[in-house]
Amino acid sequence: MERTTCCVVGGGPAGMMLGLLLARGGVDVTVLEKHGDFRHDFRGDTVHPATLAVLDDLGLGERFAELPQSRVTEVLLPDAGGGLRRIGDFGQLGRLGVRHPYVAIVPQWDLLDLLAEAGRAEPTFHLRMGTEATSAIRERGRVAGVAYRTAAGAVGEIRADLTVACDGRRSRLRAASGLPVTEFDIPFDTWWFRLSRRKEEQDGVLTRRAGRGCFAVVIPREDYFQIGYVAAKGTDGQLRARGIEVFRREVAGLLPECADRVGELNSMDDVKHLEVKLNRLRRWHVDGLLCIGDAAHAMSPVGGMGINLAVQDAVATAALLAGPLRGGTVTTKDLARVRRRRALPTFLVQALQRIMHTDLAGPIRSGTQAGPPGPLITAFLRFPALHVLPVYLVGMGFRPERAPAFARRAPVPGRGAPRSVR
Repeated sequence: MERTTCCVVGGGPAGMMLGLLLARGGVDVTVLEKHGDFRHDFRGDTVHPATLAVLDDLGLGERFAELPQSRVTEVLLPDAGGGLRRIGDFGQLGRLGVRHPYVAIVPQWDLLDLLAEAGRAEPTFHLRMGTEATSAIRERGRVAGVAYRTAAGAVGEIRADLTVACDGRRSRLRAASGLPVTEFDIPFDTWWFRLSRRKEEQDGVLTRRAGRGCFAVVIPREDYFQIGYVAAKGTDGQLRARGIEVFRREVAGLLPECADRVGELNSMDDVKHLEVKLNRLRRWHVDGLLCIGDAAHAMSPVGGMGINLAVQDAVATAALLAGPLRGGTVTTKDLARVRRRRALPTFLVQALQRIMHTDLAGPIRSGTQAGPPGPLITAFLRFPALHVLPVYLVGMGFRPERAPAFARRAPVPGRGAPRSVR
């Protein structure tokens, strides 16, 4: 019979961070990732200042800095005159003692590979790629592990003192747990695509451009623009039925500076639909099972805060549970402590996102050009001194976590000259 102390289901940012931290705390931990590698389609590639601080704690900051990346230092929104106004400057965080006053945009697979490599250096860390948890094993009224299936079709079971669901907003374990969920109404969805970027274009700036019943968010990546097209929920079928030519014309209207390259979109297959959800569990655990990250609280992409929140969940979980797991004494009271620590930051981030949604929902619902900004953006535009507030809340969150002492390491030197960062 296969056995581990903690089985982490899902090799995303929360799962990989939790696995690494627990292993450094002397816990035997097995991470199951259903894909054969990390190089599948991610849309959340933002690494916020709070997460960068955790990487520094782990001795991985220098290695992370070598990864190919771009850095967002400003946030611009359209003004009434058709221009752009700054509402956020991450550089101001430096005055508040934040070591990394920017959001790093890095391919998520590179971050996950970095965490996996660090984990493999720990004798109690086990990563099983191409292994999907298919169901929870229940014994005497508690979750005692998971059944799994490998990419080759082999099936098996692994018993664990604790199973942690880090398998995202569509978590199979969460769905089977019966844990109650609070859902919030979201009137829009997002479609992601990319267009090429010239070296001289838009460096370090995240912008939003409004159109008729839609808008685009432009994120500068190292050698391309990652673009989020935002429109009314439930319209994916209509969007695809209109075809790629219509979509190209709409993108060209939203982003005239990119009109000369919309032909890079060969078909609607190049436009990936993300159904936006915002919800949270009212309780994060049952006996033997804990949900964290998107499995506990699906986040809107607004502000790109979901990854940071998931990483913070993982850090808090490791700090609170490594000791009980090592001693074989983890209880439901211990699991409840995780939610108690992370519930308020989750509530506040989701409340902030819902306020931010008021600036987006009106034009989308009405089908008109973007009207006056909502109350939050209005305040930021009227009082420039408030510009530091949104970037602090987006970058650091409401309760940033730092790695526990048992997981900290001296910096790991890089493997050569640092890569250029745009």
